[in-house]
Amino acid sequence: MKTKKSYSKHRFDKRQSDKSNQRENAFKKTKGVYNNFIRFKLLIEYEGTRYSGWQKQENAKTIQGTIIKAAKEVFGDDFIDLQGSGRTDSGVHAICQAAHLDAKTMLAPEIIRMKLNDLLPHDINILEVEKTNKSFHARHDAKSRSYVYQISKRRTAFNKNLVWWIKDKLDFNKMESVSKLFVGMNNFSSFSDDEPEEKSTKVLIEDIQIKEEGELILVRIAGSHFIWKMVRRIVGVLVEVGRGNKSEKDILYYLSNKSNEPAKFTAPPSGLFLEMINYSDDPIKKELAAFIRIS
Repeated sequence: MKTKKSYSKHRFDKRQSDKSNQRENAFKKTKGVYNNFIRFKLLIEYEGTRYSGWQKQENAKTIQGTIIKAAKEVFGDDFIDLQGSGRTDSGVHAICQAAHLDAKTMLAPEIIRMKLNDLLPHDINILEVEKTNKSFHARHDAKSRSYVYQISKRRTAFNKNLVWWIKDKLDFNKMESVSKLFVGMNNFSSFSDDEPEEKSTKVLIEDIQIKEEGELILVRIAGSHFIWKMVRRIVGVLVEVGRGNKSEKDILYYLSNKSNEPAKFTAPPSGLFLEMINYSDDPIKKELAAFIRIS
């Protein structure tokens, strides 16, 4: 007799197998025409306020879905594949999201960029389009990624959707000091909700930088990859340290034990930006700077 746990695992394995078979069948159906397609690498910026995240959904407006709709009109073809370097959640922004686009076309990359931007809404902009090798994959080939979170120390009339306003006075030095505890390979199970697609909650954080710029506190986190809500919960815990409610001891506990407490401190999506996707083995050396100005 199967236990509840083994039965759940069996159902999960079956779902994964079914998905794999569906993908294989879809590929076989399109294999004949796929060879005629050209793969393009896209760099995209967007304000995520009006969207339910990156990933296409049936009954919601998303970044991926909006771009695919525009691409189908540009190329006059329903068989358009657009894959991003990763998913951003509802309300999260991107300074330079990377994606690859498969299309059957003779249009030059710059013409594609202009035609897409003519159709896209004001809060999505294609920065660059270039031809790339068919083996290039926006997500699988990425070596590292960086996110920047913007915390505002004062109320702002113009940038509410791009910051998290903290009314309390924060101890910047404490936040900067404890942030280094996250650097390295750690288990971030306490900083993410359970998600079946995640194979592991271990993540390599390459660097964390914290900087004050005008009335903003900036937090940059660079790593191999990120799991669901991880960055927002790290920022939320750092803010609790800045408020004096949490300490180095608490962070060490969260990294060593599974705890639901960080979920209570999850920072809102408004202040979070996917900054860049790195496809080389070189570390990210871009200077940390705010995307808006609050003085």
